[in-house]
Amino acid sequence: MSWIAAATATTSPESAQQAIGYPSLFLLVLFGALVPVIPTGALVSSAAVVAFHQTAPFAMALVFVTASLAAFLGDVALYWLGRRGMGSKNGSRWLEAIRARAPEERLEQAQKKLADHGVTVLVLSRMVPAGRIPVMLACLLAEWPIRRFARGNAPACLAWALTYQLIGILGGSLFPEPWEGVVAAVVLTVVISVAPSLWRRVRAAS
Repeated sequence: MSWIAAATATTSPESAQQAIGYPSLFLLVLFGALVPVIPTGALVSSAAVVAFHQTAPFAMALVFVTASLAAFLGDVALYWLGRRGMGSKNGSRWLEAIRARAPEERLEQAQKKLADHGVTVLVLSRMVPAGRIPVMLACLLAEWPIRRFARGNAPACLAWALTYQLIGILGGSLFPEPWEGVVAAVVLTVVISVAPSLWRRVRAAS
């Protein structure tokens, strides 16, 4: 019986961590897609670091499935709410929130690229920091049906989850302790997210 107790003691903390971690990751990414104030990329990278150091099978696959599914459902829900606002005489707070996060210049660029390249722009928009909302608004203004948006958004969410998971794997492989990998992954995702805006400011100043 001693070996059973030892095995239970070894696996219980990891099992409990998974039971809490995956639902939490799903809810946070879902909420972050609806209200873009949560650094969802950093969350996925951090979860990937933890999964990298776990012994449980399919831990990395579960992070990927959880993150991509939550991002997809959140995007589709936000798009649906935006379409309801477009059809309403008084709009909606969700539509206003989308408009507030899509500066006029970025929106014009998104509309032009969407007209030229279609779904490809939607796929790439999730890979570009702060690129998702302007392209989503451009799709709303172009009156894309929700099914068309969902078809284009599915590969976008898969690519997004894979990219940030790879960042987490990189952080996890460079450091022996999970917390060190988490810190490295968070720093890297922050750098990636702020680099485009800093570059635009440098170009504008010069």
